Amino acid sequence: MALETSPESPVPVRTVSRMLGDWIGRLGAVWIDGQVAEYRPRPGARNHYLTLRDTDVDMSLTVVADAAIIGRLDPPLAEGQRILVHARPDFWAARGSLSMRAREIRPVGIGALLAELARLRELLAAEGLFAPERKKPLPFIPQRIGLICGRASAAMEDVLVNARERWPAIAFEIREVPVQGVQAVPAITAALTELDAMPEVDVIVLARGGGSVEDLLPFSNESLVRAVAACITPVVSAIGHEQDAPLVDFVADLRASTPTDAAKRVVPSWTEQVQLITGLRNRSNRVLHNLLDRELQGVTHRRDRARSVMTNRIDAGINDIGHLAARVRALSPAATLDRGYAIVTAPSGVIVRSPDDVSRDDLLDIRVAGGRLTARAQDLTSDAHEDGTDGQED
Repeated sequence: MALETSPESPVPVRTVSRMLGDWIGRLGAVWIDGQVAEYRPRPGARNHYLTLRDTDVDMSLTVVADAAIIGRLDPPLAEGQRILVHARPDFWAARGSLSMRAREIRPVGIGALLAELARLRELLAAEGLFAPERKKPLPFIPQRIGLICGRASAAMEDVLVNARERWPAIAFEIREVPVQGVQAVPAITAALTELDAMPEVDVIVLARGGGSVEDLLPFSNESLVRAVAACITPVVSAIGHEQDAPLVDFVADLRASTPTDAAKRVVPSWTEQVQLITGLRNRSNRVLHNLLDRELQGVTHRRDRARSVMTNRIDAGINDIGHLAARVRALSPAATLDRGYAIVTAPSGVIVRSPDDVSRDDLLDIRVAGGRLTARAQDLTSDAHEDGTDGQED
């Protein structure tokens, strides 16, 4: 029931504190799943205080536990440990502070962790977050790489050294964050969001060295996995060793076995590219030279063939001309003259074929093979007198 108050009728602090204590006390005992964010052992103390943090968001509670409860834990309580706490709220009215009084604490074993990860993996897979068609291709030559890693970590050194050995001009946008413990998930998520919003960053690498299942738990956190899936920029997961398989490996666009492998997968080798280009250039030159040689041979062959055809045609033409010339010569008057015949032409220019074509004393032009003669017609004898009679005219 709400308490009605006003500036004219306020209630004292003790009343509010007592009411808060009553309301909080109604919650009763609950089981809480969380991660130990802060714990400082107090040898000899009756009460031990620890901060229990949510594994997904930045929220925490103070837990008070008896020394007997703490002493029964195996392994001993330590920061970063995942535990289950059975506790009830305890409101200190005098100070207005709230804490949880632990009745029982149970470590979350490896088996339970693995079972929880398997359940989460099935859930995310069913949503399609691990589907191959969601994977984005990496740029061939990134201009700037976003790198999320531990502070001054070996993983960071592995990525930087190997990437710059392969491509000296490569640039990095580095975010050094906690990579294990209660601060890891929010820090990594914030760095991921920041780098994904930078248009000059072409690819993001999550890099961390090896560790236990508990150490790598942040990279199987559901909120972080979903943040990776929501990135527009391609993300490469390089967490732990090859045998490690945090859930970000399945949602990332590329899974590298180690940070060194990530550098080799993200950045091409300058030397290899130069060798490849040189090889392609040499191959292109060989192909071009071979093509030119074949074309030249073809042109030469066609030219020789054309020359041969032309020569044959010319020779055939010369032969034809020779035959025609021989025929012409055989049919020409000159050939007849060469055989001893003569051509007699009357003064009128008419070729004499019969004595009747001339008159006595006509000067006749006689053409023979060796030249020309002039003769005067005396005896005019026709074919009719060849029987032996006198052929002279009266």
